[in-house]
Amino acid sequence: MNDGEKASSRLRTAMVLGGARSGKSRYAQRLAERSAAERVYVATAAAGDDEMRRRIALHQAERGAGWRTLETPTQICEAVAAHAAPHRAVLVDCVTLWLANLMFAGADVGGAIDQLAQAAAAARGPLIFVSNEVGMGLVPETALGRDFRDWQGKANQRLAEVCGLVVFVAAGLPIRLKPSAESAYHLS
Repeated sequence: MNDGEKASSRLRTAMVLGGARSGKSRYAQRLAERSAAERVYVATAAAGDDEMRRRIALHQAERGAGWRTLETPTQICEAVAAHAAPHRAVLVDCVTLWLANLMFAGADVGGAIDQLAQAAAAARGPLIFVSNEVGMGLVPETALGRDFRDWQGKANQRLAEVCGLVVFVAAGLPIRLKPSAESAYHLS
């Protein structure tokens, strides 16, 4: 494989899916660390209570040095456009919280999902999304819960469509969904 082929097969866009505490964030972090020396973590969580502040602190400690963190609960399209570059990996963690933040803000969720997919397709460097797979459990009891589950499914499908690599993580084990195992896709 020549240098041009290596460059074209390097990670550009990836989506890492999984359930809660599945290991998806840890896996996505390793992808970013292998993709570029400079890394930006786009955090969508808002520290609304002590428990969430502890979770955020734990994630920060697990990342360690070498990461620039942007806290942006709803403006991830702008963060991707501003920071994705060939020498810099951008990790968005997570799409699920971003969707919840948009819904609570009364935003146009469908339009925001389309904008995010467009931003991902236009990214100029390694871009990794972390997202929860929420459609494998019970049907939510409330209309709001069902709406959220539906939007999450639509967001996951839309991002999976534009990302070159899609991985499902269960029990800390990555299962590649896209591209197929037979393809010649390599991580840098």
